[in-house]
Amino acid sequence: MSRYHRDPNPFDEEEVNPFSNGATAPGSKTRIPPLGPEPVGFGHNDATVDIPLDTMNDPKKKQKELAAWEADLKRREKEIKRREDAVAKGIVLCLFFNVIAVLVNWIRGGGVKIFLLASIYALSGIPMSYVLWYRPLYRAMRTDSALKFGWFFLFYLLHIGFCIFAAIAPPIVFHGKSLTGILPAFDLISDHLLVGIFYLVGFGLFCLESLLSLWVLQKIYMYFRGHKGDN
Repeated sequence: MSRYHRDPNPFDEEEVNPFSNGATAPGSKTRIPPLGPEPVGFGHNDATVDIPLDTMNDPKKKQKELAAWEADLKRREKEIKRREDAVAKGIVLCLFFNVIAVLVNWIRGGGVKIFLLASIYALSGIPMSYVLWYRPLYRAMRTDSALKFGWFFLFYLLHIGFCIFAAIAPPIVFHGKSLTGILPAFDLISDHLLVGIFYLVGFGLFCLESLLSLWVLQKIYMYFRGHKGDN
């Protein structure tokens, strides 16, 4: 009686439990379980992770903004200083030369009253200029306050009006020949040539101060418009 023996299939794989504690028999083939897809983000370079850039760059951004603010403040302070120098030098020279010219007129017989008035103009005009428009300009350009700019423009226009009035010096409001304008210069030049020349120089200084003040007003107004436009 013949015995049928089935040869093992060489392509047949033996299933082995990978969790069993027993050793694998020598010569047996182990079936390796297929590797499943790994979770995205653990070892794969093609995984994208959203990181808020604002959180990473926030300190650097604040530092850059602070540096830009400091640079703008320094630039503004230099511009303020240049405007202040231009504003302060005209009127001081005009008022003190006005005192000198009126003093010459007083010596030549013009009377002490006009000299006292000219001294009052100089002693009160300079601090009033500082309080009314010199200091408001500084504060306005430091704070970018439209109200402070408006305060400056109002009183600076009054300053320009006074300079134009002093350049003409009509015999109203201000007494006699206490201002070195063109009208008292014409009256004095025929009688006292030297006094008339002093008054003509004072007239020229007041005209120069008026033109300089108009130039400063235009520059500051353009700065105000441009700066507010940027904001």
